[in-house]
Amino acid sequence: MEVKVSVVIPNWNGERFLRGCLQSLREQTFKAFEVILVDNASTDGSLALVEKEFPEVRVVKLVRNLGLTGGANAGIKAAQGEVIALLNNDAEAHPNWLESLWDALQRHPEAGMAASKILLYDRRSIINSAGDFYRLDGVPGNRGVWEEDRGQYDREEYVFGACGGAAAYRKAMLEEIGLFDEDMFMYCEDVDLAWRAQIAGYRCVYTPKAIAYHRLSATGGGKLASFYNGRNFIYVLAKDYPSSLFRKYWPIILKAQLKIAADALRAWRGEAARARLRGQLAGLKAIPLALSKRQSVYSLRRVPDSYLESLLLPP
Repeated sequence: MEVKVSVVIPNWNGERFLRGCLQSLREQTFKAFEVILVDNASTDGSLALVEKEFPEVRVVKLVRNLGLTGGANAGIKAAQGEVIALLNNDAEAHPNWLESLWDALQRHPEAGMAASKILLYDRRSIINSAGDFYRLDGVPGNRGVWEEDRGQYDREEYVFGACGGAAAYRKAMLEEIGLFDEDMFMYCEDVDLAWRAQIAGYRCVYTPKAIAYHRLSATGGGKLASFYNGRNFIYVLAKDYPSSLFRKYWPIILKAQLKIAADALRAWRGEAARARLRGQLAGLKAIPLALSKRQSVYSLRRVPDSYLESLLLPP
């Protein structure tokens, strides 16, 4: 069978979710795909479960935890398909998920990415993501998050980027712009990738028929998410945000970061709040590393800053 799509699932101690995730892939209407599970040195029964119940799944075993970015990259490097579909181990895909992503990319050759409609696993009328947005003040987010799904995001359209929990990427695009930035480890790695893709002229199409159900923060969240979001918001700004737009919007960018810090200080007793502040400090320390990558990012530029500005939302 010809493999057109490679579904890559990074996994770290996700045994309790894997059965549902992998079974949902068995039920896909689209059949020309392979499944690659990248195991980040799990210590639970993940590998035994996959070997016993899902022998069709290719397993890439890592000797240490390389995070979501390292795990995803290992799977992409092993992939045979021309399209890479990423799926969180704590998510389950609707039977039409892969078919809808594949179809959207076939109909939109200008798109290098396709975004799914992601709903909450336990409240399937609530949206987790209808594609990613990025604001002029340097704050990214999920379109429609926490909104009731009333059909307001049922139109196929271009968006800034795809939430990496359930997304599709052309492998040819990834080979040109680079894979996920492993220095980010986890969180906002999909935002960085979306920036690099857009700068290189690749669009992202949101296709509402590609539905996945996500167990929110089942394998992340809390202080872990707070730290890496605090760090990587700043990292992405330094690495990807266009210089001309930074000179224009630096006051609102600074204001947004100060608000994040102030909100964390007000909630100082909470672990997540303290982690957010530590993340911001780590982000400031990481600015030289991020700046060292800008030349590589912008060497692939095919679009003007005016186009990139048109993609960004007001605060």
